[in-house]
Amino acid sequence: MLAIRLTAEPDRLDTVALPVRPGAADDAPAAPVPTAVALPDGVAEEAAALAPMARFAGRAGEVRAQLRPGRTPARLLLLGVGEGDEAAWRTVGAAVVRAARDETHVTLALPAGVSPEAVRGLVEGLLLGSYRFRLGADADAPALTGVDLAVTDPEAYEPAVELARTTARMTRLARDLTNTPSSVKNPQWFADQIAEAATDLPGLRLRVREPEQLAAEGFGGILAVGGGSASGPRLVELDWQPADARTHVVLVGKGITFDTGGISIKPVPAMKLMRKDMAGAAAVVAATLGAAALRLPVRITTLAPLAENMVSGAAFRPGDIVRHYGGLTSETTNSDAEGRLVLADALAYAVQELKPDLLLDLATLTGANAVALGTRTGALYSDNDQLAEDLLAAIDAAGEAAWRMPLAADYVEHLGSDLADLHSAPTQGAGSVLAALYLREFTGDLRERWLHIDMSAPSWCERDDAELTRGATGWGVRGLLRWLATLS
Repeated sequence: MLAIRLTAEPDRLDTVALPVRPGAADDAPAAPVPTAVALPDGVAEEAAALAPMARFAGRAGEVRAQLRPGRTPARLLLLGVGEGDEAAWRTVGAAVVRAARDETHVTLALPAGVSPEAVRGLVEGLLLGSYRFRLGADADAPALTGVDLAVTDPEAYEPAVELARTTARMTRLARDLTNTPSSVKNPQWFADQIAEAATDLPGLRLRVREPEQLAAEGFGGILAVGGGSASGPRLVELDWQPADARTHVVLVGKGITFDTGGISIKPVPAMKLMRKDMAGAAAVVAATLGAAALRLPVRITTLAPLAENMVSGAAFRPGDIVRHYGGLTSETTNSDAEGRLVLADALAYAVQELKPDLLLDLATLTGANAVALGTRTGALYSDNDQLAEDLLAAIDAAGEAAWRMPLAADYVEHLGSDLADLHSAPTQGAGSVLAALYLREFTGDLRERWLHIDMSAPSWCERDDAELTRGATGWGVRGLLRWLATLS
């Protein structure tokens, strides 16, 4: 990752970035913010003169560059910081790394009295905006390797920077896992990556169930979905159990390492990005690793049901009846509605065996999510108003977005089946709502303490935008870490 250093005495001044806020009135020019440390003579005055000449508005993420040959600094960056809150500074951080990609180092002079929350946002923006994923040679890689943050009291901001580093590192891990092509990423590979990441963090316990164990214990949904692939399914159980924990949370993430749609095969345009169909599992695993790294005093058990939904003579068929963990059965008339089958097993296991205080699942579950809410917003479902409000607040504070959707009672009748306990993919009603209602049937006596997020659309980004980079976004890691911190 990009090297970030807090310093009260900046010693690398080739490229200096200065914050600029919008004018106090609509017709007032933007103006540089007084910085915490001294600048070379004349720099502040030059920046003040440049801002109105460059028609600089000072919006968060706006950047203007000025070359100064033969002087120090040789390049001056004016950075719009908008309202100067955490979200604005997150956008600023991403803008800096893009504007200075051809520089090797930047010194960013922060305003006097800047809040730790703003510094946290800035560092997250720097580290997430500089993310790149490639398996081949990268001749176009940015030259930027380091950023100094100039402040009067570096020690005061160290905790905020460490929080940001951990959050960004785990978000980048989720992005790496999701971006990895399915020619590399199968259930066993994914389980191995989780095991490797967990070894670096003391206090984590890991169990991986292979197909034989899944069959012996009755995980029929996971086995059905993974049965058509040469790469057998897995169920990863990762447990963080600190001695001072008073709350136990189970996180469940959908982990379909590639989704052809099975016998109900997808058209090619819909299939080409199906390496991202395990983004929910990547997010909950990364959030758990982050909680362990931060030593959060909350017990977290993460379940990642992993399978590859392929077409073969062993694939499950439309019309098959699947018996889930605990005994409930599903009629499966659409093999492309596979994610809810593996989640159902994991939810039922969590309720019956783990008995947590809270239960949350995260899944790239339906295209209907994007139809309802667009490409940046997850759909949140819960019967518990307070839990939903708390989770939405954490997601918003983290710079992600979700919207609460209804668990409409009049849709429940569509889940009925003539052959099984439930119909897994009814054709009537709103797709994302029906998927959530189906999952709720497996939450037992935790129904009032369960949350579900359908996050297919925001798990992927088609272009760089603020701290998001093209490809996997790692959506959910930041919001979950904020939420888990509130539970502790």
